[in-house]
Amino acid sequence: MADDFAYLNARVRVRRGSLLKESFFQEALDLPFADFLRLLSETVYGGELAGQGLPDVDRAVLRTQAKLVGDLPRLVTGEAREAVRLLLLRNDLHNLQALLRAKATGRPFEEVLLLPGTLREEVWRQAYEAQDPAGMAQVLAVPGHPLARALRAVLRETQDLARVEALLAKRFFEDVAKAAKGLDQPALRDYLALEVDAENLRTAFKLQGSGLAPDAFFLKGGRFVDRVRFTRLMEGDYAVLDELSGTPFAGLSGVRDLRALERELRCVLLKEAKKGVQDPLGVGLVLAYVKEREWEAVRLRLLARRAYFGLPRAQVEEEVVCP
Repeated sequence: MADDFAYLNARVRVRRGSLLKESFFQEALDLPFADFLRLLSETVYGGELAGQGLPDVDRAVLRTQAKLVGDLPRLVTGEAREAVRLLLLRNDLHNLQALLRAKATGRPFEEVLLLPGTLREEVWRQAYEAQDPAGMAQVLAVPGHPLARALRAVLRETQDLARVEALLAKRFFEDVAKAAKGLDQPALRDYLALEVDAENLRTAFKLQGSGLAPDAFFLKGGRFVDRVRFTRLMEGDYAVLDELSGTPFAGLSGVRDLRALERELRCVLLKEAKKGVQDPLGVGLVLAYVKEREWEAVRLRLLARRAYFGLPRAQVEEEVVCP
């Protein structure tokens, strides 16, 4: 294994060649489920597609992504491995938050969108099957995952789901920011700063009208959303979004609900991550690839559901297209 990005980026360039083309998604928007399965079987996901049901599609997507993304840290050592690990830890946070929401709402494990991170599917399933969030922390502690300690600490402060998610993100990003500062990877640091901004925007939307103290939830380390803007947005001042013109978040002007915010943030972060292809000697190319694969997984699951349930194209089109 190499301790720099030369070898890893060569592998990533090959894997980027198997990313699905935009024409695939445009065609899939109009297909019935049987034809969608046929089209998917002709892609890199076909090798894991064993069955004709919706769960079979989800399983194929999850397992293919685990093979094409989850092994990246094992291909390098040293600083290169740590940089890639930090990227995948972000997905672990997403997965834990998604499982907490699923447990709270009674949503089955199979319906949870898991992104490729540092843990296997089996570990996440065990976490989901735990009796409560404290039990989930126990499961994550077995492989020594840092989110186990963070979840335990948060649960000592609150059991409210929205607050648990926000405080988990706060602890996570503070730890990741410290780790990233020790790496000579400006593309990673710049991208993580945008992730902090995005998380602050999400949290402010989620906690609007809660009366909670903003300082307890504000994440330091962003570039465009400072504490004052975070507080104002938490209080319902949407003019904050208009003030982000001239930044990557300019498209948020006029957004008033969480779902629309999430959709816009997803596209902003994807666009910024793709700029990493201009960083052939650092982590930027890996960053672009990881985020492209994530977006691919989201789109495939949504399109599979559109086809399976016979939903009209217009109902899902805006969810699977980033301008």
